[in-house]
Amino acid sequence: MRNAAMVLGVIAGLIGMIVGFFGYGYVEFVNTFGEIEGIAEQVENADLIQLVSILAPMLAIAGGAISHARALWGGAMLIASAAGMYYAFGFNVFTMFPIAFAATGGVLGLAAGKPDQPKAHF
Repeated sequence: MRNAAMVLGVIAGLIGMIVGFFGYGYVEFVNTFGEIEGIAEQVENADLIQLVSILAPMLAIAGGAISHARALWGGAMLIASAAGMYYAFGFNVFTMFPIAFAATGGVLGLAAGKPDQPKAHF
């Protein structure tokens, strides 16, 4: 389960980076060039979008990387990443895979209480 959480977390982070690049870039584009009515209008929480565009993929990659050694911490980071992406971007065609992969990896990380190794996190 730890290996699955690791792989899912890294994949979720990489796909989440693509979503984050576009989210951050859109906010900066509208800030720089102004709004175009009906085409490019600024989002309500521009600072939140920019913050989550950076933090959520970073949490997913770090959570996936740490889940092999510390499954509880990695699982919590992956759940936080999925929750952040869902809160900032919603669930749509572009975010469904990073949210689903991060949430699944988080659940697997949290469930890895009794791994093959003798050291468990609870």
